[in-house]
Amino acid sequence: MRGGGNCRTKAIIVNVRERSEKSRIEELRSLAEAAGYEVVGSIEQVTTPHSQYYIGKGKARELARLASELGAERIIFGDELKVTQAYNLAKLTGLEVIDRFQLILEIFDRRASTREAKLQIELARWRYELAHAREKVRLARMGEQPGFLGLGKYEVDIYHEAVRRQVFSIQEKLRRIRRTRELHRRRRRELGFPSVSLAGYTNSGKSTLFHALTGESVPIDRGVFTTLSTTTRLLDLFGEPVLLTDTVGFIDKLPITLIEAFRSTLEETIFADLILLVIDVSEPLEEIRRKMGCCLNTLREIGASGMPMLVALNKIDLISEGELERKIRSLSEYSGLIPISALHGANLDALKLRMAEHLIKRVKFSFRVPINEEALSFLSWIYNHANVLEVAYLDSHLRVSLLAKPDVTEKIRHGIEGLGGTFKYEGAESLYPQIGS
Repeated sequence: MRGGGNCRTKAIIVNVRERSEKSRIEELRSLAEAAGYEVVGSIEQVTTPHSQYYIGKGKARELARLASELGAERIIFGDELKVTQAYNLAKLTGLEVIDRFQLILEIFDRRASTREAKLQIELARWRYELAHAREKVRLARMGEQPGFLGLGKYEVDIYHEAVRRQVFSIQEKLRRIRRTRELHRRRRRELGFPSVSLAGYTNSGKSTLFHALTGESVPIDRGVFTTLSTTTRLLDLFGEPVLLTDTVGFIDKLPITLIEAFRSTLEETIFADLILLVIDVSEPLEEIRRKMGCCLNTLREIGASGMPMLVALNKIDLISEGELERKIRSLSEYSGLIPISALHGANLDALKLRMAEHLIKRVKFSFRVPINEEALSFLSWIYNHANVLEVAYLDSHLRVSLLAKPDVTEKIRHGIEGLGGTFKYEGAESLYPQIGS
């Protein structure tokens, strides 16, 4: 039993990489621990995948010896295995062998909290089984191995058809949920609210940023895949209501079957007016580039490439200003970079301003400021940069109501506060006007 008290399944993790690739054994360890395993050993081989065991024969024998010495109960590979490779490894080691796809499914299974997420996981599992059903039954008939137990009693075609029926049944249930989601999405469109979708590598701080921007609590911890279901809440952006959606995190080598299973959830990203991509900037530059590449590839995979996008470089509180500046210079080929700390609320006003530039045409606001030469000079500047609606001269103050672009609005706010005045947002003209307006 995994994750039950102190009784955790002991596992050995195995990673294969090319010489030019950086080791990802620690990411695999994090995934295994997130699934509830106790990692008691690890093996990494720099090679191209072998047909029989995925790793070389010598390394496979080493794995069998290590598993026996450490009392391992399961072996976890960091890549997808062919059915024959898993079977051969199980035969050699006497243990069940799972690959990256099955491991991520186990994590998803532990994290799922909604009916839709649970159905999506079930669909991915049965689709995976459907793709391998005939080969698994054929191998099981040759001799049962861990992970193949009980399959030998089935006729190949009967088992394949039974799995196919399971896939069809779950797809029907998800189609009904998807229709409800589409109705909600249409209703939001009719209300005229612009929408922003949070995207990013798992554990980049998306849910922390969601909470910082909306004040709404969503599950947050240091583990991977905390968020599996979308959560949408209203964000007040300079007086304009904007819908912000938190979505499932991405990960490198996310199997296409899982992307397909979660497509309806990920579609919230496709239909957004702006994507806010969250990146952990505290990591080494090579890791930042790898994870950005993974996120952009996944967005391309789900049909969201070419959409307006901002990149929130999160966790700036964990690095020095000099390191941050060097990393921003190194990432200069990417546009829309905004350094922030979601945890401490650092630079969120700048992030909101950049979001507003994409979503809001003009902001309506008013201010009061003491009448003096400096204030009158600033008012002259305002007339040249904004649409002044009303100016009222009170006993010792000016009261001004006006419309301005978001970036000009921020300059005016800072200027008024510097002059000892008060500032109040009254609304905004969205780039996505309400239906019928």
